[in-house]
Amino acid sequence: MRLTQLNGLLAFVTVAERRGFSSAARALGVSPSALSQAIRNLEARVGVPLFVRTTRSVSLTEAGERLLARGGPSLREALAAVEDASSGGDAVVGRLRLSVPRIAAPVVIEPVLPILRREYPQLSIEISVDDRSVDIVAEGFDAGIRLSEALERDMVAVRASPPFRFVVVGAPSYLEARGMPQVPKDLLTHECIGYRSLTTGTLYQWEFERRGREQQVAIRGSLVCNDASLMMRAAVAGLGLAYVNEQVVAGDVEAGRLRVVLGDYAPEVPGFFLYFPSRAQKLPKLRAFIDAVRSIPGTT
Repeated sequence: MRLTQLNGLLAFVTVAERRGFSSAARALGVSPSALSQAIRNLEARVGVPLFVRTTRSVSLTEAGERLLARGGPSLREALAAVEDASSGGDAVVGRLRLSVPRIAAPVVIEPVLPILRREYPQLSIEISVDDRSVDIVAEGFDAGIRLSEALERDMVAVRASPPFRFVVVGAPSYLEARGMPQVPKDLLTHECIGYRSLTTGTLYQWEFERRGREQQVAIRGSLVCNDASLMMRAAVAGLGLAYVNEQVVAGDVEAGRLRVVLGDYAPEVPGFFLYFPSRAQKLPKLRAFIDAVRSIPGTT
């Protein structure tokens, strides 16, 4: 295999991951025209188109999806090995790519970023905020953050937050107008702000637990979204009740903008966990991130 083919594969993977030529060209330090030529050369060698290009978007063909699935992880592993070797094995340098759900960003990522920037100025950090169930190996991430029940069994898991509760919250104005629910089934007569999963497309049923007894409520409401922060803001505006991470709304509860509803039924979850393939734990950049996470109270 000629070196030009490997260069073409790197160009292809970068464009595929960033879904655009301009962004990929900046990441690789080349001009968009040079990058386009590299992709055309690769497509000529493999004999099929790898991308569908329009004036507004870039997407993969079926052949491109297959090439990314097989070639992307191997290429990233090889680049990580070269990066590790060139750094002398211990220097925290290069790019750390993380897949993070929206509700984990303020709890896990925001406290850690200042530590990493201060202690490891040569480390580049790329965070993809995405509520989908992401295959971090296939999509070229070093690690991901998820709740414990969403972790893949063949991954190494490290605690990234203390346990917390999911609570129902509402604005004082809403509760004064509609009343305070006393038990979970009372929610069926309330305006509840729904969350639709990006992975399954289903509407999330609110979960409750009291004295070891678990129950779910198929809530109803005229507002449905897929963003926890929007749900919280809608609740503050008095548009309905929301089911959210208690840590995220602590400030609004303390300030009186929101009140916790059905607190005795709020379920506690083990918390967020950083997960990654076992081979990745040898990378200095990932070890540095783990150390920074462990410095946050409640994660050890």
